[in-house]
Amino acid sequence: MFNEVEKIDNCNCIAIHHEIVDEVRKDMLEENILSDLADLFNIFGDTTRIKILHVLSKSEMCVCDISSLINMNRSSVSHQLKTLRQAKLVKYRKEGTIVYYSLSNDHVKQVFNQGLIHLIED
Repeated sequence: MFNEVEKIDNCNCIAIHHEIVDEVRKDMLEENILSDLADLFNIFGDTTRIKILHVLSKSEMCVCDISSLINMNRSSVSHQLKTLRQAKLVKYRKEGTIVYYSLSNDHVKQVFNQGLIHLIED
């Protein structure tokens, strides 16, 4: 016996709604863009990187500050920052011998905040 969720998730019809399919097909993204988008969201799939993005959403910081806040060694934080830089989610600036990190732009903060809102509202 099927439960209600299984009944809803399984489409037993063979009818294709050509008007809808044709309309959506016009706006389909190219495969390489979809792949790049999946890679971007994959970056958000690591708790350490999320912690780093969270603290950088509050303030610009150096590796030592970030390491202290999230209780990780500087080498591990630097490795994650490199990944975040390559994904263009964080940027850096040098002041003397100190390197300060911050979010690349407001879009990064918006994506982070939208994820939080989604979790809270559910």
